[in-house]
Amino acid sequence: MASPTPTTATAEQGGFSDLHPDLIKSHILSRLDGPALGSAASCSPTLRRLADDDSLWSNICESTWPSTATSRLRYLMSSFPGGGPRAFFSHAFPIPSNGGNLARSQSPPPPELISAVDVHYKNSLIFTKIQETETESGWFRCSPFRVDLLDPKDVVPTPIKHPEGDEECKEMIENMNLSWILIDPAGRRAANLSSQRPVAVQRHWLTGEVQARYASILAVDGAHVQCAIVVTCGGAESGEMQVREVSLEMEDMDGMHLKGKDSLVFLQGALEGRKGTGRNRVEEGQRRYTEFVEMKRERKERKQRAEGALDVFCVAFGVSIFVALCCFLFN
Repeated sequence: MASPTPTTATAEQGGFSDLHPDLIKSHILSRLDGPALGSAASCSPTLRRLADDDSLWSNICESTWPSTATSRLRYLMSSFPGGGPRAFFSHAFPIPSNGGNLARSQSPPPPELISAVDVHYKNSLIFTKIQETETESGWFRCSPFRVDLLDPKDVVPTPIKHPEGDEECKEMIENMNLSWILIDPAGRRAANLSSQRPVAVQRHWLTGEVQARYASILAVDGAHVQCAIVVTCGGAESGEMQVREVSLEMEDMDGMHLKGKDSLVFLQGALEGRKGTGRNRVEEGQRRYTEFVEMKRERKERKQRAEGALDVFCVAFGVSIFVALCCFLFN
């Protein structure tokens, strides 16, 4: 039997590491998403060195979140400590870890917050915007915290058919993804406040508007709050769906809206706290929201029982005073 040619033997003995680095980077690593690129980097020192390239992570960030493709955010991402765009991705992709329990920050609050928001429907971008919010004015600190990305009269047209029934609303839950990245430009920190998919979708019986709710549950010092993100969509005359509202608010266990000063406590905790791995983030977000709703229900029932017991005590006390007064008058 003839021995293999030198060229064939070299090809059989060669491995993945024998490929040219530019070929690996341009034809293999550039096709991966963030989690896959992170996993590839742990396979070998060569892949780790190639996967640390800032251009790869910049492209991944901009393709995952088109709102980051602005000159200011590109500069902020490149200056994130610990890896530039790669560090930004590790901040913005997962949800806060530790079951949402965060430590109270000891540092002063950031003077400005940037919201980078993207909404996709079936992997097609239908809404994207950057919003800057100052946090030092008395108006912000004393007013209910709310970030509105659209003015009341503004609408964003989409090529999607507006859902008309319950089944189409359920389909929206599976296909509409939202990312709300909150960025502290001074501290070079970021956190994603969205559950990625809606935790609830409601259709107004009169106007036909569909409201998709996304949520992130945060806790500091045992106090739980909900970062409630609402996307309201209506139908155009031609039947296509229009985005009419994209907003963020903070609600406590009693359904009360937090003021700006109180909201910063929880937002700082999310920005400075540890992040998860990014695995099962949709399921984890839904689980936390379900637990939060259950805690709200139990809290409401305890409050109602306590108020009921107090009412009974007041009635009994009033009756006893009345009986005692009658006995005093007729004796």
